[in-house]
Amino acid sequence: MKFVDEATIDIAAGNGGAGCASFRREKFIPFGGPDGGNGGKGGSVFAVADRNLNTLIDYRYARRHEARNGESGRGADCFGAAADDVILRMPVGTIITDTETGRVLAELIEPDVPVLLAKGGDGGFGNLHYKSSTNRAPRQHTPGWPGEGYKVKLELRVLADVGLLGMPNAGKSTLITAISNAKPKIADYPFTTLHPNLGVVRVGPEKSFVVADIPGLIEGASEGAGLGHLFLRHLQRTRLLLHVVDLAPFDDTVDPVQQAKAIVEELRKYDESLHAKTRWLVLNKLDMVPEDERAKRVKDFVKRYKWKGPVFEISALAREGLQPLLHAIWDHVAAEQREPEPEYDPRFDEPAPDDQQA
Repeated sequence: MKFVDEATIDIAAGNGGAGCASFRREKFIPFGGPDGGNGGKGGSVFAVADRNLNTLIDYRYARRHEARNGESGRGADCFGAAADDVILRMPVGTIITDTETGRVLAELIEPDVPVLLAKGGDGGFGNLHYKSSTNRAPRQHTPGWPGEGYKVKLELRVLADVGLLGMPNAGKSTLITAISNAKPKIADYPFTTLHPNLGVVRVGPEKSFVVADIPGLIEGASEGAGLGHLFLRHLQRTRLLLHVVDLAPFDDTVDPVQQAKAIVEELRKYDESLHAKTRWLVLNKLDMVPEDERAKRVKDFVKRYKWKGPVFEISALAREGLQPLLHAIWDHVAAEQREPEPEYDPRFDEPAPDDQQA
């Protein structure tokens, strides 16, 4: 299935049904009185997050979603039927924005929780509604209220704990294959990954986290070069970024330090908050470096890159150095998920005024 993370659709709630002006007329009942019923409520449009969906492909082709109008009221005290609501199922992490005003209508984070997007119009009042002791034969009635309608933009931002970023062919797809159940395409040419891939990593019983792999970034990505800029939004909800660096490039003229600096600069240009996220350095493809040169090459990279944070030396292809990395990630994610304990307030230990008097 093709991965689609953006779509623009039109949504429209139904109008309310009109109220009815009617009088009861039966044989031998000369003063039947008003019996016009109210109109029915128009259908509303709801959005629901669905765990089983991971793309907005359905909304790329179905662009109009409209609820039915409520039925009009009728005589003989008959009220109009309300129209059924329309429920749009979308992937978890979808942001729904009004294209005209830029207002965010909904952000689907909790699965199976309906969120109202467009409210259906209320039904109009029939003349039975206006009947009173002083108004025995009302003739007024009202039309139904119109339903809301919007042109909205759907933007999917995947929910993942850890995001992988790096140059094309840095080994991100190989890494997510080695540590999770994801099976992305892997080949020996750039831009093999064309869309984000999600994988669940299990460190132990009841210990798991989600990893997102996006297409590789290149210099100038923030201005639209390459493919990675189209998917950087998927890293904005992550708790941790893993900067994967190819420490053994095929081209000897390529400097891994300059490539790493270029990636960080593209993050800064794209979004300052994304640039400020916690980021760890993962030096990959050490299996292609002779054992007696590995320590020297890693030390030289860290020194020239002027990196002060955590550094992990791995080989995703040979499955080397992965366990320390996974356990460190789990400790970080678990600490982020853990809610802070409330601060101690000594005032709660003071006796109440009644206790002091006693």
